[in-house]
Amino acid sequence: MTNAVNDKAVVKDYFNATGFDRWRRIYGDGEVNKVQKDIRIGHQQTIDTVIDWLKSDGNLAELSICDAGCGVGSLSIPLAQAGAKVWASDISEKMVGEAREKAKEVLGEIYNPTFSVQDLESLGGKYHTVVCLDVLIHYPTEDAAKMIGHLASLAENRLILSFAPKTLCLTILKKIGEFFPGPSKTTRAYQHKEADIIKILENNGFTIGRTSMTSTRFYFSRILEAVRN
Repeated sequence: MTNAVNDKAVVKDYFNATGFDRWRRIYGDGEVNKVQKDIRIGHQQTIDTVIDWLKSDGNLAELSICDAGCGVGSLSIPLAQAGAKVWASDISEKMVGEAREKAKEVLGEIYNPTFSVQDLESLGGKYHTVVCLDVLIHYPTEDAAKMIGHLASLAENRLILSFAPKTLCLTILKKIGEFFPGPSKTTRAYQHKEADIIKILENNGFTIGRTSMTSTRFYFSRILEAVRN
């Protein structure tokens, strides 16, 4: 548990300091370097995949959605635009502040999404769908299992996760420093075996539905939709 606390503290400090400035640029539309642009494209592809899934079901306006680890609102804001009722949270106060400002620009005074500064473990409530994208990379599998279990307890019908898959190719890239390159890298990047994540979801009463893979030069994300049995 000490390792989990340490990882959480590192992530919180990072995204409230140098990490915030770096990732705000990546998630935005301003000028970035080639590596950051590649990561921006990959992250947006993951966001687009999840939005397409939710929209294709035809009932998005009827759903309550928890966006756990919302960052600057890249997913929360378009879901709110589409009519979903969204509760969004992030461990970083600066990220949440940026998300609120973006939501005001896009949505005006409509009080949706509802944003809060919280870590995954402290989230409460019940939601039709819980989404957690690009967060598990900050935590080792043993701690990720606990977090997934908690998120599963909040999801009445569905849990959607993304994670960096552990493959031989990506392990080699990570070891030679190409997985998350750049001088501002200060957090550990954990990969997860897909079989391990699926087993955790199954142990929490879910069955795998849709799956997808986002792969660019520097961004790799496996996306799983898990539906409650």
